[in-house]
Amino acid sequence: MPINIMMPALSPTMEEGTLAKWLVKEGDAVSSGDILAEIETDKATMEFEAVDEGVIGKIVVPEGTEGVKVNAVIAVLLEDGESADDIGDTPAPVAASTAVEEKPAPVAAAPAPAAPKAASGDRVFASPLARRIAAEKGIDLATVKGSGPHGRIVKADVEGATSAPKAVPAPSVAPVMAQSADSDTVKAMYAGREYEEVTLDGMRKIIAARLTEAKQTVPHFYLRRDILLDELLAFRATLNKQLEGKGVKLSVNDFIIKASALALQDVPDCNAVWAGDRILKLKPSDVAVAVAIEGGLFTPVLKDAETKTLSTLSAEMKDLAARARDRKLMPEEYQGGSFAISNLGMMGIDNFDAVINPPQASILAVGAGVKKPVVNSEGQLDVATVMSVTLSVDHRVIDGALGATFLAAIKGYLENPVTMLV
Repeated sequence: MPINIMMPALSPTMEEGTLAKWLVKEGDAVSSGDILAEIETDKATMEFEAVDEGVIGKIVVPEGTEGVKVNAVIAVLLEDGESADDIGDTPAPVAASTAVEEKPAPVAAAPAPAAPKAASGDRVFASPLARRIAAEKGIDLATVKGSGPHGRIVKADVEGATSAPKAVPAPSVAPVMAQSADSDTVKAMYAGREYEEVTLDGMRKIIAARLTEAKQTVPHFYLRRDILLDELLAFRATLNKQLEGKGVKLSVNDFIIKASALALQDVPDCNAVWAGDRILKLKPSDVAVAVAIEGGLFTPVLKDAETKTLSTLSAEMKDLAARARDRKLMPEEYQGGSFAISNLGMMGIDNFDAVINPPQASILAVGAGVKKPVVNSEGQLDVATVMSVTLSVDHRVIDGALGATFLAAIKGYLENPVTMLV
């Protein structure tokens, strides 16, 4: 029986994609691991690999087709002994609707590429043939470890597996999404006024859905502190002078990343994520940093940041930011982390409140360093460079006193930067 090749979910947030380019044609023989096509997701252009071997019998979705739903049939694969005559009616390619129902991203126990299966209710990544064999043998795919590309379950994984009772997913409550006026209603309000209509791309839809979900379902509270930067600025200038000619120039943001990573180790209860019915406490400090790109943003994750030197963090951040702007990041490079940093100080913003990116439990909004009058330790009026920061916190994971301790630890490292090197 021919195998339907489905539009893959190449990231946990992907609901639709663009079939940018076919790298095979009808009649081509393919093996597991061969590159079939290039798929544009909401985040990047990625290669789609074959998980079964056979011959491409029919291409259902032409290259260049936009808005193809995940799990829509895009091609048909013929196995040994099959011909094009064995192909029945294939479903027409289904384009995703303009309304996006966003699902929370699955949470991994440790930073890693997207797992083939996740918590109850999430998608299991398996080839159609593997699914058919599993159904025939009564095998629960959630119990099978995938050996295919990106952990996908393939034929060989289920052939040797034994049947087991299928797990019953725990009940879950879907987030209530805000109802807003449709486009026709809004456009009617501006009849007679000149405007340009901008169609939302996949990234903008995902950002809109996830931010709405975050503000509706995550109980935010906010902690604010002023940080004196003069000692850090002097320390940074000294280090950069010593690093001249070595291709490294440390930024204030590099110090903020390092300070946050160390503070997560000092206050380990804040190094945690919300996992629906439990909290996952991470061991390493995996720090996400918001990077603005055209039409949206990425939050690449600096893994094990507490163990890395400032120069290593600086080089890694520059590389991640450059590839984020080119949309060349792999999903495992922008998923995970328990904490994030959003720095708008370089754009002249004094202070702001950032929205938490679930399942992370907190995000630090960083403003500009500004010269301000302060009262020094001797009780005298002085002038200092002051940076305002706001910690947005998920109250389900972190209580007020704990969040205050965490923010104080960040402030301590930034105001005494030499302690980051000890």
